[in-house]
Amino acid sequence: MNLFEMIWGLKNFSDSPALKKTTILLLSVVFFFAAAPAFETAAQKKFSRSYPATKNVRLELSNRSGTVTVEGWERQEVSIRADMEHPAANIAPQSLSGKILINLVKDNQGRGEVGSVNFTIRVPYSSSVDIQTAMGNLSVTNVQGMLVRAKISTEGDITLTNIGAANVKAENIIGDIFFDGVVHSGGIYSFSSMRGNINLRIPSNSSFQLVATAPSTRNIQLGTFSGSGLNFVSEGRRVIGKTGDGGASLTVTNQRGNIAFIRR
Repeated sequence: MNLFEMIWGLKNFSDSPALKKTTILLLSVVFFFAAAPAFETAAQKKFSRSYPATKNVRLELSNRSGTVTVEGWERQEVSIRADMEHPAANIAPQSLSGKILINLVKDNQGRGEVGSVNFTIRVPYSSSVDIQTAMGNLSVTNVQGMLVRAKISTEGDITLTNIGAANVKAENIIGDIFFDGVVHSGGIYSFSSMRGNINLRIPSNSSFQLVATAPSTRNIQLGTFSGSGLNFVSEGRRVIGKTGDGGASLTVTNQRGNIAFIRR
């Protein structure tokens, strides 16, 4: 029996005033549940697209809010998937000369409210990754290209796992930063936060020149690098020096949080 047959049957059942209220209530419930699936569909949309890519493709993404997860894989293509909260943002990726560009800030310029967009992106292992967002967590895993850069202009955690890039930069205002990877000779590594914990998990035989600063907490834990040519200065607010031949440059700044080195 469809909805109209139900209404007709209820109408013929009784014309008494006592039953009219019941009929109206029942129809209100029917229409509420009938409209619910349409609301859920409008509340969230999905985006999915793939692009062929070379081994050294560079991904550049600027998001407004939401979680961004980037994972390296063995395929020579970039797979982009996004879940968009209502009101849905415009997403218009571009493939230009070895780059995949996604700029939600530009694509939604002039619009008022735009819902958060959560990305899951897969790139070739040897890709370079440059991602940023105003708010939300950023995660990069299994990327071995020349560059990994992650920036959050307000609040969110940055997690960089199994990274082999020679140029790594991670910065946020409020949130934790975790780096797990290798330190290459000649590489440049920079980590900066205003408030949160910065944990660096690197091999104990890494060689680098270090400037680590934690002016408020004075909590800099060197782990296995203690006594290896690194010295506390400025009443414990800073550590400077080098390990091994000092081939890489490592700068860590945490204004109101802690810094810790963990053996990989």
